[in-house]
Order: sequence, then structure tokens, then C-alpha cells
Amino acid sequence: MQILRLSADGGRMRRVASCLTALATAAALTACSPAAAGPGTKAHQSAGRQAGGPRHEYLVFYADGRLDQARAAVEQAGGSAAGGDPRLGYLLATAGDDAFVTSVGGDPSVVGVSPDRAIGYASSRTAAAAAPAGPARAFPDGTSPARAKGEPLAGRQWDMKMIGADRAHAKAPGSRKVLVGVIDTGVDGTHPDVAPNFNRALSRNFVTDRPKDDRGGTLDGPCEARGCKDPVDEDDDGHGTHVASTIASPVNGVGIAGVAPNVQIVSIRAGQDSGFFFLKPSLDALTYAADIGVDVVNMSYYVDPWLFNCRDNPSDSKKQQLEQRAIVVGMQRALDYARGRGVTLISAIGNGSSDLGRPKVDSSSPGYPRGDEKVRKVNNSCLNVPAESKGVISVSAVGPSGRKAIYSDYGVEQTDLAAPGGDAADGKGSDVTRSILAAAPERVLRATGRIGKDGAPKGADVVRDCEKGSCSYYQYLDGTSMAAPHATGVAALIVSRFGRPSKDGVTMNPADVERLLYRTATPTSCPKPRRFSYDVYGEGQTHLCEGGTSKNGFYGHGVVNAWNAATVRP
Repeated sequence: MQILRLSADGGRMRRVASCLTALATAAALTACSPAAAGPGTKAHQSAGRQAGGPRHEYLVFYADGRLDQARAAVEQAGGSAAGGDPRLGYLLATAGDDAFVTSVGGDPSVVGVSPDRAIGYASSRTAAAAAPAGPARAFPDGTSPARAKGEPLAGRQWDMKMIGADRAHAKAPGSRKVLVGVIDTGVDGTHPDVAPNFNRALSRNFVTDRPKDDRGGTLDGPCEARGCKDPVDEDDDGHGTHVASTIASPVNGVGIAGVAPNVQIVSIRAGQDSGFFFLKPSLDALTYAADIGVDVVNMSYYVDPWLFNCRDNPSDSKKQQLEQRAIVVGMQRALDYARGRGVTLISAIGNGSSDLGRPKVDSSSPGYPRGDEKVRKVNNSCLNVPAESKGVISVSAVGPSGRKAIYSDYGVEQTDLAAPGGDAADGKGSDVTRSILAAAPERVLRATGRIGKDGAPKGADVVRDCEKGSCSYYQYLDGTSMAAPHATGVAALIVSRFGRPSKDGVTMNPADVERLLYRTATPTSCPKPRRFSYDVYGEGQTHLCEGGTSKNGFYGHGVVNAWNAATVRP
């Protein structure tokens, strides 16, 4: 499983890719040429067509109305056009070597070129995989671990109490006509606390598992299904299931309840088992969501291999610049396509613990294949995608005390809303119950050693609930990945209440959903002093909050509020 986690780096925290690792101890916060023939020359073209080496696929994005010119440029550079998507303005080209990229990218009809490969990973982190279970104690909201009113594990859901979702369930639980797309690593549609709201018929898997990466290293590992294509109700990572559960676990007397317990979940898988994402599946997921009438999508990941996508960074090669342009342009086109067809777009802002309005150094890109990272200077013209893409609502994370979580990115331009994302370190010492509890696939917990052969959890990060003759599992996680689905759930409640009938169920203009999300959020001012100091396991850092109560860099327009959304008048 690929996650984002925090690591110490000269007193600053930076974003890195890491294997699934505990975050309960201090140690857990440290890190567990173009061809000789010039492009476009006859010699280069001949080599591209006749070489016996492997052929590679590229996404070639062209300027508006320049399809024919781009197709000619592909052929001139020694490639062949094998398809594409006119809705998003790209050709799927096949070519023999990387020199093709700089050659075709030099044509004025082409605006970006990207290999069709893994380019992103999910933005979550395990809360405390190695934490001892310990004695029963009060939860962050002061309640007891004993059975609380509502669902069996409701007493552990401080996050739902913070945003009033526990009260909103009786008033506005959401409509079955509302479809929420989870663009993620998949969703365990068989989980007892997901299955009742899981729409298997509409769910799709746009990825094929890849056992090895481009260099022969382990990526997804052995394939579990024929053709390496997992079923649409499977999640071998666990990330997407946690997100789906937070949005819409039903009120069914089992485990927990989500923010909008009556809406339907559509799994639109774009992530590998390893947590990495491919560009084309990300584009396919957004266009599919638009075409089937999905009302809200949750994107708790960022598109990589570039943490910051810069169009003209002098430290990047021409090929790397073209790839970053393709990511920015291609994703923006897909997001515009979806939003134009009624899809409200919600994204995790990221776990880099940094001000996205003032990025200075990117030392984790390109993140795929592993080992290609380099240190480069960046600035505010470089974008984190999709969090900084136009039309996307970006969500920062808060802990149970209400403070911005130490790991959460921020920025007065970038932060639109805040929501509970968990922060095990929000208080004295570390406590897993300060994180977000949601459904986890049993097979993933067994594979990662979090439960024993007898089914008993091996740490306080995993909770087993046995009701109605069967057992289901839940896990505590921290991350802006956990914050975004709270906002997605509230958006689903708004669409449920105010959406108008459509052939697909209901529909609502994303601009109106956004307006009501901001209007119903709980306004939250910057801390005093504005330079807020964190001290976690002796690792100190300061984050500057800019802006006023109505809009600032830590909380955006405020913390999402399900109760207000359930009771507001349009």
C-alpha cells in the first residue's frame, strides 16, 4: 500500500511515498537522452519506425481544433495514433522510444505529452498500526468506549459529532437517488457496512493490476484475478473502502454510520493495488462519472509522478515539462467535462504539511518509478493536481480539538473547506482514537497482519464489531483523504435535499452545491497567534494562517457542517 506520511527533514516536514507504517511512535514520523539523430529528422523518424525495441503508449493532448495537425505530428515523429478521446482532446499514440516525446511535443498543435503509466498515490496514512490496545478510556469527545446511542461504534465517531452528522441522520439521511462516485483504489462492496449502499451495477474498474513496475520491481504483486482485472466490488488496498464508509455507511445496526447513510456509492476505480494511479484511468473515471449521472465525486489522491506540476521548470528536461503540462491540461479537461455535466468535484488537499501558496522545494518528484526523485526549486505557478485544479473543492484536515492537523497542507488560495481528518498527535502523546474510524476490508487486514488467524485485532488501530451473526472490521486512519469524504457526504446531503429530478435520479448545478457547502460550513478563524506552532515528538514547526474568518488558509470557508446542510433553506 502506498501512503503519504510525514518525515523529518531539517526541521521541516516533507511528503514522501512509503510502505504501510505505524504512526504511533516518534520513530513513525521519520521516513520508514534523446537519440543521436535530432528529433524530427529523417534518421530519427526511421529509427522510431524500424527499431525492434518495445513500443510504448503516450497520451498526446492537442490544442482545440488541432486534431488533424496533432495526428500528422504523431506520424511525423515516428509514432502511430491508436485511439484517444475527443471529449478531452487527446490521442493515444504508440511509439518506440522516448525521443518521440520531444519530437511530437515540439509541434505547435500539441500542448502536452504523458506516458500512459502510474502517476499518483492515495493521500492517507495509518493512524497507529503498532499501538497497544491498552485499557478502555474516554474518546476525544469525552464519551466512553461503552456502547453509545445509535450504531454500535457511534461512540468512537467524534468526527460525526463535530460536524453534526449524528443529529442530521434523523432529519436528512440522504436520498437513494443520489450517486456518489469514489475515485480510488476500489471499494469492498461485500463489507457488511458498505454493501447496502453499494451500487455494483454502475461500479467500474478502470485499471489492470501490474505485478512489476517499469524497472522490474514489485508494484502490485501477484494478480488475484484472471487477466489481472479485479472485480468491481474489491479493494486490495483498503483506502477506497475507508473513504466510501465515511461517506455512506448505512444506519443498519452494524458498526458505524456515514455522513449520508442513504445515498448510493459507485466505485470508480482508478488506483492500483499498490496505491499508484495511471493518468488514463483517472481521466476515464471522471468522464464515466459524468456520463452516468454521478452527483458528487471524491478524489482522495493526487496525480503524480510530480508533486508539483510545473510547465517550464528549468531543472526539468523537455520530456518532463511536456509530461507535467499533459497532467495539468488533461486533468483540467476531464474535471471541466465532469463539472459541466453536474458532478461536484471534491479533493483532499494533501498531506505535505506545507503552504501550497508558497512552495519552494520539491524533493519527492518524479515519484514513479521509485528512485527517480530529485531536488528542484518550485513556485506558486506549479500545481498540485487535482487539489489546485479549477472547479475543485479542496479540503484540509482537522483533529478532534478543531486545530488544523499538522500533516495537512494549507493555503489561503487553495483551502476551500476543512473537515475532520484525524490527528493522533492532537493532544498529549499519541492516541489512535483521535483518528477517523471507518470500514476496512477483512482480507486487507489479514494480508497486512493487523488481525490474527482467530480474527482478533492485533492493535488498537483495528476494531471488530460482531452484530447480527457476523463480524465486520474498521480501522483508524489519519489524512486529508479522511477529511474529503466528510465534505463529500455533506455535498450528497445538499443534492439530496435540493436536486431536481433527472433521467439518472436527481441533478444539481455544482456551483449551487458549492455555494451551500460554504454557506453551511462553520466559520473558523485563524488561531492566535496566526503563526501556529506544532510540537510533535520533539519535531517543531510553524504554519502561518492567512485570511479572515470567512476565508482563510487553514479552514477555507469553515468546517463542514452536516446539521446545517440538513436544515438550511435554499
